Amino acid sequence: MSTRVDHAVVAGTFSLDGQTYDVDNNIWVVGDDNDCVVIDAPHDVDAILTVVGGRKIVAIVCTHAHDDHVRVAPALRERTGAPIFLHPADRPLWELTHGTDEVWDADLTDGAEIAVGGTTLTVLHTPGHAPGAVCLYAPALGCVFTGDTLFQGGPGATGRSYSDADLIVDSIKAKLLTLPGETVVHTGHGDDTTIAAERDGLA
Repeated sequence: MSTRVDHAVVAGTFSLDGQTYDVDNNIWVVGDDNDCVVIDAPHDVDAILTVVGGRKIVAIVCTHAHDDHVRVAPALRERTGAPIFLHPADRPLWELTHGTDEVWDADLTDGAEIAVGGTTLTVLHTPGHAPGAVCLYAPALGCVFTGDTLFQGGPGATGRSYSDADLIVDSIKAKLLTLPGETVVHTGHGDDTTIAAERDGLA
């Protein structure tokens, strides 16, 4: 069975620092016909499960803990039994949405590997947009899932609580722009890009 990347878009809101915005989030699901990993859990459990189909979810991997990426993670866990993975540096953001009663199941660490459906996702800790922001590199698939760290056109937003503009650029240069140029960048919002295209913009 071949490993594949499935995708959908779901609408909702993002709230931080007393402001709320309408946002469209990408849902990314990586796996084969039996097992998969869900990358982020935005807005709508049923929309995520539609992409999953009848497969077993090995893990719900959160690229960071802004509410539009983790809001329905506990509900998705309850429906499926899948564990939630998050970098522990994002605890303050997680607790803004879920308080201290709901916790994730496993910590993400830089360099850790998550095996699913015959392929491997390597965790790249890329702080800046959020302290615990991570990207997930799938070399066998020729792609990287960047959450809100890198978009078509450059780095993710900073200027809000727990973000750092200099740090996100350093993270991108150290962890992402060193990947092969043809690597497809699957983002948390909006269209795909490539490492080569974004390398030129940040040179």
